[in-house]
Amino acid sequence: MTYDLPPDDAPPPMPDISVPILDPAPRRAGRALMIQGTSSDVGKSLLVAGLCRAYARRGLRVAPFKAQNMSNNAAVTVDSDLPPGPDGTAPGGEIGRAQALQARAAGLPPSIHMNPVLLKPQAMVGSQVVLRGRALGNWPARHYHGLKPLLLPAVLDSYRRVAAQADLVLVEGAGAGTETWLRHCDITNMRLAAEADLPVVLLTDNDRGGAMAAMVGSWLLHTEDERARIKGYIINKFRGYFSLYEPACETITQTTGWPLLGVARWFDAATQLPAEDALALERPQAGGGAGLVIAVPQIARMANFDDLDPLSAEPGVDLRWVRPGQPIPAEADVVLLPGSKTTRPALDSLRQNGWDIDIAAHVRRGGRVVGICAGFQMLGRVVRDPDGIEGAPGETPGLGLLDIETTIGGDKKLIEIDATDTASGVRVTGYEMHMGRTDGPGLSRPWLRLNGVDEGAVSPDGRVMGGYVHGIFGADSYRRHWLQAMGGRASGLDYEAQVEAALDALADQLETDLDLDALLALAT
Repeated sequence: MTYDLPPDDAPPPMPDISVPILDPAPRRAGRALMIQGTSSDVGKSLLVAGLCRAYARRGLRVAPFKAQNMSNNAAVTVDSDLPPGPDGTAPGGEIGRAQALQARAAGLPPSIHMNPVLLKPQAMVGSQVVLRGRALGNWPARHYHGLKPLLLPAVLDSYRRVAAQADLVLVEGAGAGTETWLRHCDITNMRLAAEADLPVVLLTDNDRGGAMAAMVGSWLLHTEDERARIKGYIINKFRGYFSLYEPACETITQTTGWPLLGVARWFDAATQLPAEDALALERPQAGGGAGLVIAVPQIARMANFDDLDPLSAEPGVDLRWVRPGQPIPAEADVVLLPGSKTTRPALDSLRQNGWDIDIAAHVRRGGRVVGICAGFQMLGRVVRDPDGIEGAPGETPGLGLLDIETTIGGDKKLIEIDATDTASGVRVTGYEMHMGRTDGPGLSRPWLRLNGVDEGAVSPDGRVMGGYVHGIFGADSYRRHWLQAMGGRASGLDYEAQVEAALDALADQLETDLDLDALLALAT
């Protein structure tokens, strides 16, 4: 019996990775502490965000760093290290959404150096590789492992640049540091810790169970040198009476020799912060309120779905994620198609689930449809990918709800937006992050006019609309305008203030749950 997948594609041409590496690298200035996990999704990103805010409030200049992240939730950065865009605009790069949130918690603008390697999954065994804000191409997993060691100099250079500007760098590992079969090509866990001489704190998740086995198993799998680098452990996502769980910690410490550094309780307000990746959608989703029903199909390779967080937070919105195999609810007022890393496979997933039929029926009933980025592209007549940038070359019919056509290709557009929509008279903030060019008569009826520049398209009856602006619903004034236009009830929600309050609440809780002075003393 074999469990292997069919052979994946041949490796792409080896990129010139020497170009982004900047020399000479400045020397490290600040102290650093690394948080590794016993597995993925143990809460490393959230813990680092909370620690960034807590130490920043103490007057330290804190910076986050994660060598490699895998997520289709990304954020745009503006970095002087990058060349200007093809149109001469300010240079834009991209990093994982989690590192952008951590930078916000620390009070810093996000930088490509905070997350020098970003993997954006495009297939079951392949991802687009982004090095220091620029795409290197699509790499099947088995070939990417051969590329990783070549990326290490850029990773270390970015780390030193972050550290040179900080009093404290909080370094986040990826997945589990005990994946021994990956030691030969590790660039983000123990290899990075050794190269940069970082002390390590190990984090485990009590909520899923098996925390004691995960800790002891980690100790067994680490080498002697790696065990010595680990200065202690933290139990995360704890609920209940610690007195009942304390014997488990005593067993962990007796077996490993690592001291318990704290127990971080379950943080209820985590749902008010952007999720790092699609793992968050595997948990039950609840609507933010009651009123306007917005249905969101979970299309293939969904990207930047935190666009919808502000809508979910509205008390007058019932936002419902539609899982594969479920129909789009007939009572939906709006069907919203989010972004995707792969537009044509996303269209395929729509049809495989029968959502194209549901959407057509929704439109016939007078319902509204909105598309963001790839969702916008899917609303057109056709999506072409002649060069196979997102998969096999070819073209896929769109939903035909807007008179537009899209061709995938060209340079990726990465820009921040802060403009006035002259059509509505309200402020719009967000960012664009996409490849491809959209043309067609439908663009003569734009969704937005950003400082007089047309953006997106609207159907002749005004019930179907789409555009490329991510994060558009985070702008309170525009969200209120849009909800009213959709027939919903706008509230006085200040979404950005809610995110700031959640970060402060997280830092407050960590001040109580952990000995932050002791953790800071471990940083070297």
